[in-house]
Amino acid sequence: MSEEEKAGQTEKTEQTNSKTPAAPTAKRKVKGSNRLARWFREMRSELKKVVWPTPKQTVNNTIVALVVMGVSAIVVWALDQVGMQIFQAIRLLAGR
Repeated sequence: MSEEEKAGQTEKTEQTNSKTPAAPTAKRKVKGSNRLARWFREMRSELKKVVWPTPKQTVNNTIVALVVMGVSAIVVWALDQVGMQIFQAIRLLAGR
């Protein structure tokens, strides 16, 4: 295809895409602000449906999370120590 044919096709595409006139900016802004207000209303409505945990449940869940984190840290530390011992044994056997 020559450059002129490509340019002709581009113009045709632009003409078919621009059949609908652009909406005024003010109308778009109003639509956007209505959407945003609607989103906030719906979000507030959904948050009212949430069953929030009691303070006792929150404390209990926090304690469980901290215990799991502590146990995980100990397991990672232990694996690191075992790996270090294996590496040192290999290094000792290799004579370095």
